[in-house]
Amino acid sequence: MQITRQADYAVRAVYYLSTLGNGKRAATSKIASEQHIPPSFLAKIVSQLSVAGLLHTSRGARGGVSLARGPEEISLLDVVEAIDGPIYLNECVGNNGVCSFEDSCLMRAVWCDAQKDLVDRLGSTNFSIVSSPA
Repeated sequence: MQITRQADYAVRAVYYLSTLGNGKRAATSKIASEQHIPPSFLAKIVSQLSVAGLLHTSRGARGGVSLARGPEEISLLDVVEAIDGPIYLNECVGNNGVCSFEDSCLMRAVWCDAQKDLVDRLGSTNFSIVSSPA
């Protein structure tokens, strides 16, 4: 399994904002430049993260992008799922009845356990680990 490039860029953008300190804004052009994200791609990502309640955006000369919550309140899971949607290692994990082998499959329990471990790990990892000023 691999997260999308868009989710990776979103993690980098939130990481960058986390390093600025509480409530500080950055221009999307600066984020794009410093995190090597194509600016047009970043605009879409910022929009999605804003809709998800993870970022605030403001226009104008003093505008920019900032975290909508403290870095300790934003998890990797929040960011990845805001971009890619819910994480499913296999379609049978999230949707009962999609697999004809569901009742007898020996692997379903492994997929479910692995997904739970991944979701728990991403959900318990937040951006406070990087929130010291740059």
